[in-house]
Amino acid sequence: MSGSRGILAYGTHVPYSRLARSAIGEVMGSGGGRGHRSVASYDEDTTTMGVEAARRALAVAGPGPEAVWFSTVAPAYLDKTNATVIHAALRLDASVPALDFGGASRSAVGALRTALEGAARTLVVASDIRVGLPTGPEDGGGGDAAVAVLSGCSEDGPLLAEYLGGATSTTEFTDRWRTPGDDHSRTWEDRFGEQAYLPLVHRAWADALDATGLTTEDVTVAAVVGLHGRATRKAASGLGVAIADDRSETVGNSGAAHPALLLADVLDTAKPGAVVAMVVLADGCEVLFFRATDALAAGRPERSVAAQIEDRADVAYTRYLAWRGLLRVQPANRPEPNRPSSPAALRRSTWKHGFVGSTDRTTGITHLPPSRVGIAGGDVDDMDPAPMADAVGSVVTFTVDRLAHSPSPPVVFAVVDFDGGGRMPIELTDVDPSAVAIGDRVEMTFRRLSTSDGLHNYFWKGRPLRGGAGTRGRGSHGLTRHTGPRGDRGDGLHTVPGALGLLAGRPPDRRPRIGPGVGRPGQGRHRRLLVRHLAVLGLGHLAGHAAAARRQAGDPCRELLRHRVRCAAAGLLRRGLGGLRRGGGHRCREGQGRRLPG
Repeated sequence: MSGSRGILAYGTHVPYSRLARSAIGEVMGSGGGRGHRSVASYDEDTTTMGVEAARRALAVAGPGPEAVWFSTVAPAYLDKTNATVIHAALRLDASVPALDFGGASRSAVGALRTALEGAARTLVVASDIRVGLPTGPEDGGGGDAAVAVLSGCSEDGPLLAEYLGGATSTTEFTDRWRTPGDDHSRTWEDRFGEQAYLPLVHRAWADALDATGLTTEDVTVAAVVGLHGRATRKAASGLGVAIADDRSETVGNSGAAHPALLLADVLDTAKPGAVVAMVVLADGCEVLFFRATDALAAGRPERSVAAQIEDRADVAYTRYLAWRGLLRVQPANRPEPNRPSSPAALRRSTWKHGFVGSTDRTTGITHLPPSRVGIAGGDVDDMDPAPMADAVGSVVTFTVDRLAHSPSPPVVFAVVDFDGGGRMPIELTDVDPSAVAIGDRVEMTFRRLSTSDGLHNYFWKGRPLRGGAGTRGRGSHGLTRHTGPRGDRGDGLHTVPGALGLLAGRPPDRRPRIGPGVGRPGQGRHRRLLVRHLAVLGLGHLAGHAAAARRQAGDPCRELLRHRVRCAAAGLLRRGLGGLRRGGGHRCREGQGRRLPG
């Protein structure tokens, strides 16, 4: 291709959890500092974070990648390509190669440079989880993040940032190292690294300016990145240009992902024509120059780096240590998960990794997981694929399980109705169990369910849709109202009168029952579930009255039984039931933390 090369799209992922550095000193008596560091959750690894960054990069319609390159120094697998998991989660064609660039943090910027100077559309994904010994420099100074950059030619689509060129300088010296089997890096004395890096930075910077014909006056801002903090600060002060925020106070140093993360952070606010320099200190020095284009404003990802930094929840230092395997805690008294089956995962990869269900061509019902035969009948294999990874849904009901095996209990399971059709039980992540509510809006995220015998079991979980996208309100009879798959407004069965009304076969507000969870082929299942809930609450006799009303053929008798049910339910509400309240929740006596209708 004869057009200029550059960035077609980019996306970032900063984990939701944060660790306040002050918490380190409070627990350990030393270490810590100011600000926060980003923390990958217990169910995240470099692969899942890479998937999230890549999804955001490819969310804008445009040509797909012709190759996927994944770079990390903390791979989920050795002796196996991790990029193939990202490839499967993105549902790319089998003809698209997926390769790993690993071994050192410089591999990430090297992969980006190689892709920019190549001929194909290449999705470069960099991801890192920085782990250090407690109270060590990377314990609080490290950070976890992932970035995806789609490189290509102007003929492939509008470039968000044009690649102007750059330069490199390399020499052999041992400043930072980690041998196979170690879980943390070791470093040489600080002054040695400063003396080794500065001449390399000066040479690469001068060579890059000469190669591109730029001067320091032409450079709008430079993102200077390196794991050697002292050398990085000294090099930045000597460039003679404005220096971008290194996000050390809010994210920490995310290693292999940090150069592209700071580049994305600058592009999130850059004006057209701005020249951005990326200077990376890693076993040498890499300098790359970019110029923002007019297409940048329209092509930015939906969630900026700054927005993800603001959206956070603090995690306790002891829990962070447990997530990283640095602090062993008593697990749940339950068997560990079985090893996932590789043959089964291969057969169902489009579902397991791509989250693709099936929609019946005859009835339009979406099946999750995919099915060959429709729930309402029809021909065999009369289905269309239904990609659901980008679907948004509403929580219909949920439970908080404190006994299930999990590295970070409790586990929150929810039944989710997806907009446009489809319902399934899923695990929620990045949530406060005490804050989950029926009607909450959720989106899907790729996570690691478990690890057994060295095999990671990847699948999709639900995550709260933050930023005001959810719609919840209160309807009549104290029922929670939510939007159904076809945009209709349904009644959640979250009060005793509503529950008994369904058992008696009477909608609470006498309207056609078209809302989520009722008036569908599975309505009988919901009746049985409600009967069990009422039995737990000691209301089994009311369930019997309601069932009798539903079975009774004679209208006068049926109406009498319905009236008896309504009066009994109203009396229960007046007496309060000692914790059972209108529109609220009820904790069962066994202490399992389940939320029951009420």
